Amino acid sequence: MNQLTAPEPGYTGFVEEEHHHDYAGDTLLGFWIYIMSDCILFATLFATYAVLSFSFAGGLTPKDLFDLNFVAVETGLLLFSSFTFGMAMLGAQNKNMAHLLLWLGITFSLGGGFLAMELYEFYHFSHEGAGPTTSAYWSAFYALVGTHGLHVFAGMLWMVFLVIHMLKDGITETNFTRLSCLSLFWHFLDIIWICVFSMVYLMGVM
Repeated sequence: MNQLTAPEPGYTGFVEEEHHHDYAGDTLLGFWIYIMSDCILFATLFATYAVLSFSFAGGLTPKDLFDLNFVAVETGLLLFSSFTFGMAMLGAQNKNMAHLLLWLGITFSLGGGFLAMELYEFYHFSHEGAGPTTSAYWSAFYALVGTHGLHVFAGMLWMVFLVIHMLKDGITETNFTRLSCLSLFWHFLDIIWICVFSMVYLMGVM
C-alpha cells in the first residue's frame, strides 16, 4: 500500500512557472503590423494618383513645374539619412551615447533639410498656380507627397522624444527597442520616397 506523506509547508497543489515577457519581440511584431497598415495607406494614395495622373483640367502639368535636379538633391538628403541612422544604431549597439547622439543629430538635420525643400516646392507650385485645388491631378499629388512628408515630420518628433528618453535613462533594452522601431520606420519612408520619385517625378516629366 502506498503511504501518503504530508505536503510540505506552503504547498498549494499548483506548480509555479516563470513567465518572461518578451517586450522587444511583442513591440517589434506590433510595429510590423503598423508598417503593413501604412503600406495599405500609401498603396491607396498611389492608386489614386495613378487614376488621376492625367486629370489636369487644362491647367499646369508636371512637365511645366518639376525640376529633377532639385528633387534629386531632396532625394539624396533622405537616402543619406538612412545611412546616418544605421551609424546611430551601431552607436546604440556599442552603448556609445556620444556616437548615437551625433549620428541621430545628423539624421535629424538631413530630415529637416528634406522637409524644408519639400515645403519650398509646395510653395513654389502653389505660387505658379498649381495648388491642391487646381485640378484632380494636383490634389492627388499633394495628398501623396504631403502624407509622406507628414510621416517624415512624425519621425523627427519621435527622434526628439527618444533622445530625451536616452538622456534620462540611458541606452536601456527598452530604449533600444524603441530606436529599432524608429529605424524600421525611417527606412520604410525611404522606400516609399523611392516609389514617389520614380512614379511621380520621373514619370511626370516623360
